[in-house]
Amino acid sequence: MDKAVKMPGPDHPITIERSPLRVIVKAGGRMIVDTTAALSLREASYPEVLYVPRKDVDMTQLERTAHTTYCPYKGECSYYSIPSGGQKAANAVWTYEAPYEAVASIKDHLAFYRDRVDSFETSDA
Repeated sequence: MDKAVKMPGPDHPITIERSPLRVIVKAGGRMIVDTTAALSLREASYPEVLYVPRKDVDMTQLERTAHTTYCPYKGECSYYSIPSGGQKAANAVWTYEAPYEAVASIKDHLAFYRDRVDSFETSDA
């Protein structure tokens, strides 16, 4: 994704663009993510969320949970816990596996709650 994509409307704008940052996530003393291919999603007045490609996540460190949520702008959301991260890492990771067309670029990407992992570091790629 080379340029910013804006949607779904003036009352609830969402912008998705390639992040220039390197993202490293650690939990339970283990590296979970190291990527320079994150997407930056900015939604209405919420803080930026970095979505990292699933291919750059050590999925063996994650455990899918039964927890789900729904976003009227993005769709059904599934969650993962990081067992090595202890109780604080429960449902620490979320993903939209079949996002709405307007935000289709976040498919096959994961996001992390920064306060549920040991560290969430960003630096210039």
